[in-house]
Amino acid sequence: PTRFSRPRFALLVLAGVYPLITAILYVVFPLTEDWFIWQRTLVIAPLMVSIMIWGLIPGVQRAFGGFINVRAGRPGE
Repeated sequence: PTRFSRPRFALLVLAGVYPLITAILYVVFPLTEDWFIWQRTLVIAPLMVSIMIWGLIPGVQRAFGGFINVRAGRPGE
């Protein structure tokens, strides 16, 4: 049996989110120079969430499933 490792999953998602949000900011900021921060966030947040839900998270689970789902040891091990 295996168990899902949340710390490992979180680390991998962070490794994917950091370059993703950086790339989004590089694209969005020049196009929205005169906008308020809340307006920029209104554009960035749905884009970021969509990419995470339908791309990043399934990709992490598919590519690193063996690393995320660790073998469960017996109690006391």
